[in-house]
Amino acid sequence: MEIPLHDRIHLRASLAARARTAMLAGAIAVAAALTQATAAAAADVDVEITKFAFAPKEITVTPGTRVAFVNRDETPHSVSATDKSFASKGLDTGERYEHVFDAEGDYAYLCTIHPFMTGVVHVRKR
Repeated sequence: MEIPLHDRIHLRASLAARARTAMLAGAIAVAAALTQATAAAAADVDVEITKFAFAPKEITVTPGTRVAFVNRDETPHSVSATDKSFASKGLDTGERYEHVFDAEGDYAYLCTIHPFMTGVVHVRKR
């Protein structure tokens, strides 16, 4: 039995619409996965304060990354941007200071208690 022409056209249009819907759903799933991957990439990074130095001394992160500065020394330290965009209080042993770097740029910082201790956070889109 042959399907009438009108029904074949309707069936073809219906199948095409389903295919477009499936492709759109796939594209949305891919976009969601990429968004989650970006969020994961812009997670947390630790910089340790140890032996009167920031380790690592320089880091490169993506916008939105939270950097935690953790004092592992027996001596108090601080973390302050040279452009004054962020500053911690004095950090005792085991204490941490966190800052989220939202904008691209280079953020030089130092310990105001021991100004020879310096570091840089580079914020770059990947």
